[in-house]
Amino acid sequence: MSLGFFRNLAKAKPAPIREREHAVAGRTLPLRIVENDRARRLTLRIDAGGRGLRITVPPGISAREVERFLDRHQGWLEQRLAKVPDRPQVRPGIKIPLRGVPHTIIHEPGRRGTVLAAVDESGPSLTVHGDRLHLPRRIADFLKREAKREIEALVDKHCAAVGRRAKAIRFRDTTSRWGSCTTDGTLSFSWRIMMAPPPVINYLVAHEVAHLKEMNHGPKFWKLCEELCPDTDRCKAWLKRNGGALQAIMFE
Repeated sequence: MSLGFFRNLAKAKPAPIREREHAVAGRTLPLRIVENDRARRLTLRIDAGGRGLRITVPPGISAREVERFLDRHQGWLEQRLAKVPDRPQVRPGIKIPLRGVPHTIIHEPGRRGTVLAAVDESGPSLTVHGDRLHLPRRIADFLKREAKREIEALVDKHCAAVGRRAKAIRFRDTTSRWGSCTTDGTLSFSWRIMMAPPPVINYLVAHEVAHLKEMNHGPKFWKLCEELCPDTDRCKAWLKRNGGALQAIMFE
């Protein structure tokens, strides 16, 4: 019994992660090297929005082998990063989408730090009050509040349809995925999804809620997902086509 206990501890040990930077295509990106016991070869991935690189390696791979792997794939990285959208910094005058509709950012410093969404003769806008320095953070906080309000209501709706309950709902700024569902029923969403059109927001929630019943991506899962969201195929394609541009917007 004690042997099995220590074996389980060994399985639970987190994989070693090394972090550094890598120069490619005229930019310097954070690089995460993750050791995975189940990996049989080195794999390279570009984070959404071109915000970083990730290499998954089998145990025992040397730093020299990782460097040779990067050298061999430098051309591939340059080609892929050339297609990544520019990373616009949130600032007055630019437009960012809210529920799929471009809104012009207007800064009015004379009042307390709030964000107001409105539509007038000049078109849709997001007016941000307070110090200019805090404008990006205030818009990010606004999107988080909108996500919490809208997504929690959608989770309730879809959970009622599948006869399941979510243990918790969390909102993060993730670079590798738009949402997730853990085995204990915790749902996580990227608050950036509030920049997508409403049908896409609904699809993402339906997708994660469907995992409460089908923790896989098999035929039963996709059938359930389409029952919750008949536009599944179209919304899935939209997110694949446009998601990188939403991930690239800089709120720092």
